[in-house]
Amino acid sequence: MSGRDLRFPRTELFGSETINLTLDTFRTSKLRFLLITVGMMVGTASIILVVTIGIAGKDYAVRQIEAIGTNMVEAEYETGGEDTTPDRLTIDDLYAVRQQVMGVKAASPVLQLDNRIPIGNGQEQDVRVLGVFPEYRSVRNLKLLSGRFFDASDETARSKVAIVQRSLAVKLYGLASIPTGSTIMLDSLPFTVIGSFEEGIDTFGQSEVTENSILIPYSVARYFTDTPDVDQIYFTAADTSAVGPATEQIRKIIHSRHRPESSFIVQNLSSLITLADRTGNALTLVLLTIAAVALLVSGIGIMNIMLATVKSRISEIGIRKAVGATRAHIRRQFLMESMIISLFGGGAGTAIGLLLPLSIRLFTRYSTPVPAFPAVLAVAISALIGMVFGTVPATRAARLDPIQSLRHD
Repeated sequence: MSGRDLRFPRTELFGSETINLTLDTFRTSKLRFLLITVGMMVGTASIILVVTIGIAGKDYAVRQIEAIGTNMVEAEYETGGEDTTPDRLTIDDLYAVRQQVMGVKAASPVLQLDNRIPIGNGQEQDVRVLGVFPEYRSVRNLKLLSGRFFDASDETARSKVAIVQRSLAVKLYGLASIPTGSTIMLDSLPFTVIGSFEEGIDTFGQSEVTENSILIPYSVARYFTDTPDVDQIYFTAADTSAVGPATEQIRKIIHSRHRPESSFIVQNLSSLITLADRTGNALTLVLLTIAAVALLVSGIGIMNIMLATVKSRISEIGIRKAVGATRAHIRRQFLMESMIISLFGGGAGTAIGLLLPLSIRLFTRYSTPVPAFPAVLAVAISALIGMVFGTVPATRAARLDPIQSLRHD
């Protein structure tokens, strides 16, 4: 036994003598010890990284949705397949809501018009002209890239001014900023381009704003139609807590002003945020299950190696029992070895799992979350795996007959 102290430890599971004897065992089998811990290290690091990715992905999705407008409520007429007499939203619906719902601080109609404008070299471009209020900028959380947004005086004076979307500005002028005094022709009327914009978060054409959109005052856009109908109405609640109640009030007011059979969609982004949160949690759970399988495989590896260790140390076990070690002492010794293997691999994996997101947070502009709870959980799971999968080898070692063990070569 290479002069190793074979006295059995009379201390508890985490007694110093038990730990010293366990570490001495590892020093004689360094390669085996390292190979076993690698699996635990990978599995534990995976748990922390999976949780980090899940939290970061969920936060990103929520931020993207919130960038559209956290307090926004949208109302839209739902077109039916056999709708021969549409009962669309009107500008009066907006005014009625503003008068009756105290929680609404801003609102804007959206009147969509199709047009074509020349973009040079004899070419023309289909554009979507949106007639909106000046409040549309804050309601839809738009970014003004150059120039200015039209204001209440432009709306009242019916000024023929326009703001173009960034991509369209690049097509027209070769850059996102607008040259002073630029004009575009809409239905043979000259409009002065006073600025360029883009959405707070790109909706990839899934909203009323496209890459070829032009914003003009609603009072001017109204002259291009013969009805007070609007395509959409956006409202902004005074605060997040008022979004839910305001949505219900807006829905009731709009339905009360139209035919009972008419259908309207009145919604906010709360459902999308909830969906993003649930989707992120579900994805994290799936990835955690995969990481748990890796830990399970590592636990099985620990059990197999410990069973091989028991077989190679039968003579040692026999000598320990001969000098007074009980089954409990032998079991405790092998359990300690299994747990230290797991804890060592789990600790190393935890360090790696925390170091990667921490490095991203420190050396890049991304605010990557560094979750503390998963780190504690990963270490605890490592210890549990060591105990569970070390039980079978420890029990087998404890049940060995001392006489037969001493005879073993």
